[in-house]
Amino acid sequence: MTDFAATKAQFDLPEGMIYLDGNSLGPLPQAAKARVAQAVADEWGQMLITGWNKAGWMAQPTALGDRIGRLIGAEQGHVVLGDTLSVKVYQALAAAVDLVPDRRVILTDSGNFPSDIYMAEGLIKSLGRGYALRVVAPEDVADAITDDVAVLMLTEVDYRSGRMHDMKALTAKAHAAGVVTVWDLAHSAGALPVDVAGCGADFAVGCTYKYLNGGPGAPAFIYVAPRHIDRCQPALSGWLGHAAPFAFDLDYRPGTGIERMRVGTPPVLQMAALGSALDIWDQVDMQALRAASIALSEQFIAGVEATCPMLVLASPRDAALRGSQVSFRFEQGYAAMQACIARGLVGDFRAPDIMRFGFTPLFIDTDDITRAVNIVADVMQNRLWDDAKYQTRAAVT
Repeated sequence: MTDFAATKAQFDLPEGMIYLDGNSLGPLPQAAKARVAQAVADEWGQMLITGWNKAGWMAQPTALGDRIGRLIGAEQGHVVLGDTLSVKVYQALAAAVDLVPDRRVILTDSGNFPSDIYMAEGLIKSLGRGYALRVVAPEDVADAITDDVAVLMLTEVDYRSGRMHDMKALTAKAHAAGVVTVWDLAHSAGALPVDVAGCGADFAVGCTYKYLNGGPGAPAFIYVAPRHIDRCQPALSGWLGHAAPFAFDLDYRPGTGIERMRVGTPPVLQMAALGSALDIWDQVDMQALRAASIALSEQFIAGVEATCPMLVLASPRDAALRGSQVSFRFEQGYAAMQACIARGLVGDFRAPDIMRFGFTPLFIDTDDITRAVNIVADVMQNRLWDDAKYQTRAAVT
């Protein structure tokens, strides 16, 4: 069993705040403050360039990758960190289409995160060989997996509604049709049990600043299945993906295994913060996390629906079909969320009308949910959102 009271004590949360936005940016682990300070003062400050060897900076992308691999069901040595999620989406997608050279369709759904779609569009323009992006409704994905599709690219958990795709079933159907899969785990890793190896996923990518609590700008990760790693070709052939980066060859030769999916210089200070966050994750059983997440979200839904009939549930009602977030629709959702934030309940807003709340048992408990429901009820029942100061939208919603 996981002691979630103990994990909550390991985060630095503002006094009185109920933070239901860990699905967008995780809070600061207490230990990260000292660990980053140490990396700055003792490693960067005292070791300078020798830190790449003495402090093991160069090995961190794969060492931390393996620790994340445990949380997503990956085989040892098949996850590496670095760059941003958009970069990793591009890498995975480019490698995936190269594995199916006789097909020209990339299939995704309209619930996918827009950045993933943008990266696919950019790749298609770069390839210039008649590729097409096919976008269907989430519920139509299974029927759209046909023998002209090269790659199925999906985000497992919808960023707006929390609707969850069945990774195992869709991957199996894709493989039966000769289709390669790319899964975005941005709203899955650290939110629920994931088993990329057991589901047969070909590629997977994800970020570490949401549920994994690596901090703003924390690096992304990429997974490549063992059956593909030695034959997939990196579209972004960065120098750290080279077989011998310090030989400084003028011609690119891909590195061995997952090392070939590295691109640029690892973000050393961000990795120090992420390592502290993963120390907490090492204490967590993912099945226990999922059970606690469902209990918290069910408590929240029941409380909000009992007190706020003007809010309409936008997430699947069946907890087995949603990730670790709950969304409600409300025409004035942005203003209502700002009113909640002003009262110490932090969630976020997604256009056009989604009030989104994340459930992260590592630092949220039942008392927090009771207080959260009371704040939402106060804001909605007393129309506190109908105030001019909550109407002007900030750059980040």
